[in-house]
Amino acid sequence: MTPINRRAVLAGGAATAVSACASMPAAVPTGELPNILWLVSEDNNPFIGAYGDALACTPNIDALAARGVLYRNAYCNTPVCAPTRFTILTGVNAESCSPANHMRAEAHLPSVLRTYPEYLRSAGYYCTNNVKTDYNCDVEPERIWNESGSEAHWRNRPAGQPFMAVFNSMTTHESTLFRTQDLGADPDAIELPAYLPDTPEIRSDYSKYYGLMQQMDSEIGMRLAELEAAGLADDTIVFYYSDNGGVLPRSKRYCYDEGMRCALIVHVPEKWRHLAPAAQGTEIDAPVSFVDLAPTLLSIAGIVPPSTMQGNPLLGQHISEAGRFAFGARGRMDERYDFVRTVTDGQFRYIRNYMPHRPAGQVQAFAWLAPGYQSWHRRYLDGQLDPVERRFFEPRDHEELYDLASDPDQVINLADEASYARQLETLSKALDAHMLAINDNGFIPEGGSAEGWDASRAQGGYPLADLMKVGRLAASRDASQLPNLMQALASGDETTRYWGATGLLILGPQAAPAGEALARAMRSDPSPQVRVVAAEAAAELGFDREAATILGGLLGGHDDARVRLQAINALTYIGDAARGALPQIAEAAVSDDEFLRNAGRYLVAVLEGDFDPSMQIFDVPRMLREMRRGAGPA
Repeated sequence: MTPINRRAVLAGGAATAVSACASMPAAVPTGELPNILWLVSEDNNPFIGAYGDALACTPNIDALAARGVLYRNAYCNTPVCAPTRFTILTGVNAESCSPANHMRAEAHLPSVLRTYPEYLRSAGYYCTNNVKTDYNCDVEPERIWNESGSEAHWRNRPAGQPFMAVFNSMTTHESTLFRTQDLGADPDAIELPAYLPDTPEIRSDYSKYYGLMQQMDSEIGMRLAELEAAGLADDTIVFYYSDNGGVLPRSKRYCYDEGMRCALIVHVPEKWRHLAPAAQGTEIDAPVSFVDLAPTLLSIAGIVPPSTMQGNPLLGQHISEAGRFAFGARGRMDERYDFVRTVTDGQFRYIRNYMPHRPAGQVQAFAWLAPGYQSWHRRYLDGQLDPVERRFFEPRDHEELYDLASDPDQVINLADEASYARQLETLSKALDAHMLAINDNGFIPEGGSAEGWDASRAQGGYPLADLMKVGRLAASRDASQLPNLMQALASGDETTRYWGATGLLILGPQAAPAGEALARAMRSDPSPQVRVVAAEAAAELGFDREAATILGGLLGGHDDARVRLQAINALTYIGDAARGALPQIAEAAVSDDEFLRNAGRYLVAVLEGDFDPSMQIFDVPRMLREMRRGAGPA
């Protein structure tokens, strides 16, 4: 069989496309509101026939697209579940309210923010959520929903009340890929992306995922049939979307198109056609992202979105002109720290790595349950990858720029190409402006004193513009900036010191003149987060034994679990010197904290020479118990 060209599928193309939203619609008749049905699938790119994937078997979603509006360039704002759900729930980018930008964080939802079901309920809607919450903050589902749980359904509303109902399908979730053995497409018919080696395990993962997509499509069909049987199809606006990209290797959790690009299809029945952005059967090319979903719901209900919401209504009574860009972010992913920002205009993707010394492919216990990741990593350890395939496991460039039309696999970095300087500058400036506009909290180390909505907005509490400059210097690997980084390390602001230390860490041996300053910082800086980074940097410069002792002390004795996690991440990268902290690492490996436990198990295996990519670090029985309780993994 001839392999399907996934490049063409990713690049897409619209037979009937519009580049922006239509003019302002008329108002909804007084006292009457449309029902709203949200059908959400987990962890998938558009492996969907309507998006041009000839291997996909998705007749129900395809039919919905034929009578609806398909967004060709729709993106999540974070390539993983929980931070994205924070954004969807609030209409606020997760990195605007740290630590919600990190995966499975304990963020506080400030009183200034209200969730979309609260707004809709105040407008008269009966709001239900079936079943997933996972909002990455301390919001109480039972407070914001009329019903939230496995029995929640629009059928339970009082007679005549309009509803907004969410149904989440777990069928395509990453965890189901680990368990299923059923193939859904001919493995030989799949054209693998250039960044992956051609292994049986990777082909099998792709094949199985097509089967899971087909099962999920059947569930979508059942939900639509329920609506039709109840005679409500003509009164209900239907959304189908996938909560984030993924879930195959280098997709979910990563800021490439495979992690960011999602499906989004909206069907507006004839009765409510005046609320639609375009005619049925239309494809919209303008970039949109999920920060737009909450203001869109409010717009449908006739509510002017509040100024705290950071997206644009895509349909309804208060439609906004579509933006030129879609932005995305990556912070801590489970037990591994990172800091990435990205922007796309639909044709080019720009990625800025603020921690380029870390490879994209840091071992994560949950993701490494997939045979595809295991086989890829094993090939790397055995030296069997070509330069493109092994890049995932190596330090990164500070900036990446990809032409999605000619290079949808995103393997040819154009950031240093003079002929693409204009595109690089345009996207870089757009990203800077966005980060300032939303007060991006990503520069604050997790647990830092300026963390959170209120703290990061306090007068003088978070010098973001200055930190953006220091962060760029730190990530640039430019040895000529050594004096500026040392000056940052001596700053009175702890976040500035953190990024000064990070820049010296990234320089590695070139930071030798800063060795004594780093040693002093690791011993006595009042910020434990700064001590962690300074210790890792100092370990590179001859202070490895002392650094291991200090990191071990923080790992074993600090009260903040995330400071302890930062310490064990640093220990992971100082080589054999980490043996000096082996007792604390072994203690972490049996911790009640999932992320400390995973990081500890991995590092113990590495230090003892026992690590193999197929070893099960993640506690699968615990995951299954959580899924039965309805929380589910990310």
